[in-house]
Amino acid sequence: MDSIILYIAMGLAVLLVGFFLGGLLGRGKSKERMADANKEAKDLLRKTTMEAEALKKEKMLQAKEHFIELKLNHEREVSNREQKIVVAENQLREKENKVQKEYKTNTDFKRNLERKEEVLTQKLTEIESKEEKLEAKLKVQIEKLEEISNLSAEEAKSELMESLKDKARADAMAYIQNSIEEAKLTAQQDAKKIVINTIQRIGTEEAIDNCVSIFNLDSDDVKGRIIGREGRNIRVLEAETGVEIIVDDTPEAIILSCFDPVRREIARLAMHRLVSDGRIHPARIEEVVNKTRKQVENEIIEVGKRTIIELGIHGLHPELVKIVGRMKYRSSYGQNLLQHSREVAKLCGVMASELGLNPKLAKRAGLLHDIGKVPEEEVETPHALLGMEWAEKYGEKPDVCNAIGAHHDEIEMTSLLSPIVQVCDAISGARPGARRQVLDSYVQRLKDLEKIAYDFNGVNKAYAIQAGRELRVFVESERVSDDHAARLSFEISQKIQTDMTYPGQVKVTVIRETRAVNVAK
Repeated sequence: MDSIILYIAMGLAVLLVGFFLGGLLGRGKSKERMADANKEAKDLLRKTTMEAEALKKEKMLQAKEHFIELKLNHEREVSNREQKIVVAENQLREKENKVQKEYKTNTDFKRNLERKEEVLTQKLTEIESKEEKLEAKLKVQIEKLEEISNLSAEEAKSELMESLKDKARADAMAYIQNSIEEAKLTAQQDAKKIVINTIQRIGTEEAIDNCVSIFNLDSDDVKGRIIGREGRNIRVLEAETGVEIIVDDTPEAIILSCFDPVRREIARLAMHRLVSDGRIHPARIEEVVNKTRKQVENEIIEVGKRTIIELGIHGLHPELVKIVGRMKYRSSYGQNLLQHSREVAKLCGVMASELGLNPKLAKRAGLLHDIGKVPEEEVETPHALLGMEWAEKYGEKPDVCNAIGAHHDEIEMTSLLSPIVQVCDAISGARPGARRQVLDSYVQRLKDLEKIAYDFNGVNKAYAIQAGRELRVFVESERVSDDHAARLSFEISQKIQTDMTYPGQVKVTVIRETRAVNVAK
């Protein structure tokens, strides 16, 4: 419809344009031209009307086709919905049928259950009546047994329990005895294995320290300046440092002698500063010694911190850190105390790991076991007990304190860490070469052991093994019998005990070997 109206409007517009143009061409034109223009306008209007009618018919046809198509789609959707409704109704009917069947079956099941419950109730009643009868018979039998045995039921029960206890106790004792014997057979071998593995995993260094330090000089002319006028410089040095300074004929050297390595180190560093500076007089000596003492104290703290960091020990009290650092300047039988304590800490950590204990706690106890050897003032308390007092004072755990105090058997051991620290201390201190005293007397002690064995008749060979802890003696089988060999072992051990001084104990093993040799020809 919109298109038809558009075409009609176009036709009217054309007519108006024609009339307007005719007016513009002038009224003076001829009527013929006006007639032609009207004719053309009428033709154009007719043509436009026809086209509008054709377009109208075409649009009507299209509208009818679209309506028919929409109608068909609607009918199709309605049919689909009807089919779905039919399917849903069928499913509902099937479900209703199932529910009815299940209800019927459940009813039958309930009936069966009720029947079974009735049967079980009857059986339970029968069982209860039978139990009552059995109890009555049991009472009668018990009364008869009591009459026969002249014992009541409680008395018989107690006697039976006592007999069972005695048997269980005997079986337990036999089991314990077997376990102890088995442990004795394997304990020594396992202990040796643990100690050997521990020693092999720790690389130790020999650290020997002396009580004398030698200070080298560029020339002997400096000796006079160190001594000073009428010996005043050297007297001030000795008074400030507490070290004996020996100036003798040794070329280009001065000897610093003191039992305290800290004082000796302070004197050595102060001497080095004074000689390098060249200004040597009493006031300067006092100033340099004070500065050097502070420097050494700071170095002691740094050494303590580095040591605990290296061993993985945390939470140590600052005073204990300072004590650990002071061990660097202490020695025990010529062995540096800090080096020895670090070695013991590592050995304790490995051995504790082998035994399933806490390795960090064992390292802590091993490092602190000799802290009582570095007091700032001389005390009469044994170093193990003094170290235990310090550890308790600065908040260490009871196991660590007991290990420190008991590593020389001065108190009773109450934890497994204590024997570990004791063993590791012995491993570190008693090995050949660790301490100067052991190194000097080690070979001689072995020779003395072998010599004692050779003093007895019938001894063929004697060998001191295991660092002098065992003496193996080979005797002549023709001259020494088995009984004599046992007596010889006892006599040699008694002679060693009376004639020699040695750490620990010495095991004496006498071996008598018999051989029978023949040659087949």
